[in-house]
Amino acid sequence: MGMLAWAMMGLALWHFTIWLPDRFWGGIVGALIGALIGSALFGWLVNGFAIPGRHATDLGTAIEAIPGTLIGLAIVWFEGVRRERAAAAAAEPGLA
Repeated sequence: MGMLAWAMMGLALWHFTIWLPDRFWGGIVGALIGALIGSALFGWLVNGFAIPGRHATDLGTAIEAIPGTLIGLAIVWFEGVRRERAAAAAAEPGLA
């Protein structure tokens, strides 16, 4: 159940990416994947590489995924920006 809580928190925060310019690597789908992987990995790491069961899952379990979601989104965002700049530099060789 802990993994479900982490994934749902990642999905919930991902919805707010519509307010950001679409510079994510892979677009909005890339942002979704980054949010889900970030939330799951961070929650798993915080819980000592274990997934809380049904009776060990509470509101705090879902809140643990927030930093991981933001980290995952940031990684995908900065990779998208880096690739955009590399493509622009390749298209305009004099601007590099």
